[in-house]
Amino acid sequence: MNPQAAAAAGTRDLVLWVALPYIALTVFVAGHIWRYRYDKFGWTTRSSQLHESRLLRIGSPLFHFGILAVVAGHVGGLVVPESWTRAVGISEHAYHITAVSLGTVAGVSTLAGLVILIYRRRTVGPVFSATTRNDKLMYVVLALTLALGLAATIASNVIGGGYDYRTTISPWFRSVFSFFPEPALMGGAPLLYQLHALSALLLFGIWPFTRLVHVLTAPVGYLTRPYIVYRSRDEAQQGARVPRRGW
Repeated sequence: MNPQAAAAAGTRDLVLWVALPYIALTVFVAGHIWRYRYDKFGWTTRSSQLHESRLLRIGSPLFHFGILAVVAGHVGGLVVPESWTRAVGISEHAYHITAVSLGTVAGVSTLAGLVILIYRRRTVGPVFSATTRNDKLMYVVLALTLALGLAATIASNVIGGGYDYRTTISPWFRSVFSFFPEPALMGGAPLLYQLHALSALLLFGIWPFTRLVHVLTAPVGYLTRPYIVYRSRDEAQQGARVPRRGW
């Protein structure tokens, strides 16, 4: 952290926008390593599709496709500097209109899908019985993060006069990963953006200990594993021989 940034930031900003992000990132990385080493069989989504599928067919696509769009928008807005988009001919006005409109649609879709999934988990008996305390905490924090992000977008850029987060929040975000944090940038952001960032840090902190770990995995082994052969025990397909009794 450079001396000028340290001098411009107060103790509160240093704690919130320097200490907490590094604590959350450390827990995120170390927690996944620990979970993979000691809880491989628990590294799963614990799918409940067998218990109920009607609401799942509606809520799951809304949430998952929406969250992919939300993540893509955050990567574009936080990681890509404003000078890069300007260099390829995208004006600030065009970027702002596109980001706000697509971000609002993606946020509403994701939040709507999550509400349906939470309603399903609460009202379908077998699904609710399989819900752990970690699941409940994860749903609360995830819903809070999405709601605050959507509220910040609408309050600042739809109802309000607009806020260019790429001049404050984005440079702060990149400064954390470059290990030269500038907390004063985030300290001057609107309150809703600050609350959204803090809830996101909490989400990343609990991430390794919830079912969200499945985001970092892919069924690559399915490509090379042998086929599973299913055979019917129906008497009509086995001729006259009566099948042996099982357990």
